[in-house]
Amino acid sequence: MMIIFDIDGVIRDVGQSYRRALADTVEHYTNNNYRPTNNDIDDLKSEGIWNNDWEASQELIYRYSEGQGGDRLSLDLDYPALVDFFQSRYRGQNWDGYITTEPLLVTPDYFDSLTAAGIAWGFFSGATRGSAEYVLKHRLGLNDPILFAMEDGPGKPDPTGLFQVMEILNPGSNTPVFYAGDTVGDMQTVNLARQEREERPFLAIGILPPHIQHDPTRQTQYSDKLIASGAACVLPRITDLTPAYCESLLGV
Repeated sequence: MMIIFDIDGVIRDVGQSYRRALADTVEHYTNNNYRPTNNDIDDLKSEGIWNNDWEASQELIYRYSEGQGGDRLSLDLDYPALVDFFQSRYRGQNWDGYITTEPLLVTPDYFDSLTAAGIAWGFFSGATRGSAEYVLKHRLGLNDPILFAMEDGPGKPDPTGLFQVMEILNPGSNTPVFYAGDTVGDMQTVNLARQEREERPFLAIGILPPHIQHDPTRQTQYSDKLIASGAACVLPRITDLTPAYCESLLGV
């Protein structure tokens, strides 16, 4: 079997980095009139098509304008400038921005345990390659992890990245594939992969992002959305997805 991981909300806590940069960007482009909450961002991402946080920022700005009686086309947003603003907050000038504050949700020992159990593993993320490699290589010390990042092809829920990581990990294999993510879009990625590769067992594993785990009601609502979107299970942390638990899901 193999496990492929999303990164944001699964490997690292982005509640005060990506999400903070997103909120800063929306606030800036709405002239400080609207700063989206985590619930606002969750609600947007539950639509399953806003995996890219630059595009999510732009969409929330558009929706705010429409809510004020405006027209998104009349805003004439400079998207590259919006991206630059976002990155100035998230990445900073020299990798000294919010990215430096991200708590890790896993240790290298977890990946060692998968390798020891004969489980291949890799990453399919909507993060930029620089951001993803910062956490995987610089923070976790992983040696040349298999990674499909934003620049490498279509974003989720398109399963292209998932398929590419699968083929690098184990070419031509039909072994079960687990994909662990924290959004509806991640679950939908697995649904589409299953439709294209019907001969291959795919299991979507929902992971609860840290920012909702202090609110039992919100946690239940979030879990229900992941299950409704195709999650085989929802776990509070990625380290609960052990080799033994994977086998139990497969009925081994």
